[in-house]
Amino acid sequence: MNIEKIKKSIRNVPDFPKKGIQFKDITTALKEPEVLQEMVNLLYEHYKDKGITKVVGIESRGFIIGSILAYKLGAGFVMLRKPGKLPADKFKIEYELEYGTDSLEIHKDAISENDVLLLHDDLLATGGSANASLQLLRKFGNNPVYLSFLIELTELNGTSKLSGLEEIYSLVKY
Repeated sequence: MNIEKIKKSIRNVPDFPKKGIQFKDITTALKEPEVLQEMVNLLYEHYKDKGITKVVGIESRGFIIGSILAYKLGAGFVMLRKPGKLPADKFKIEYELEYGTDSLEIHKDAISENDVLLLHDDLLATGGSANASLQLLRKFGNNPVYLSFLIELTELNGTSKLSGLEEIYSLVKY
């Protein structure tokens, strides 16, 4: 299997969640066992020697591949959640999306000073949620952070909002 087969398995949904947005739907890729395995294996091969101790998934689609990667890497898994879903003391950040505003929270005891982090999400568009997630992770100190995506929409130049990282890696680029 190759990247082109993975690309072909991702459905494009026009005008979702609002007119003008071309939504990249990964559910069509996730339902195919060989595509799911290939995506995870390619990401695992990329990160297996980086010393990752925690994978941080961004709600909600970042949880799917992120948790599998954590398992394969022998790392812990941390969730960045929408407000009101985490029960203990937490940090919170609000941020702008390409189609509105949102916020994320993380437990204050989720990351230690020696952790090497892999922040994972399904899609990099304008970089709003990834940048907000990085700001939340910086509340724990200056941990090394790798950033991975299944999909990057390169024309939106989301990487320009992201700095202070070990690396940004996207499996599929449109």
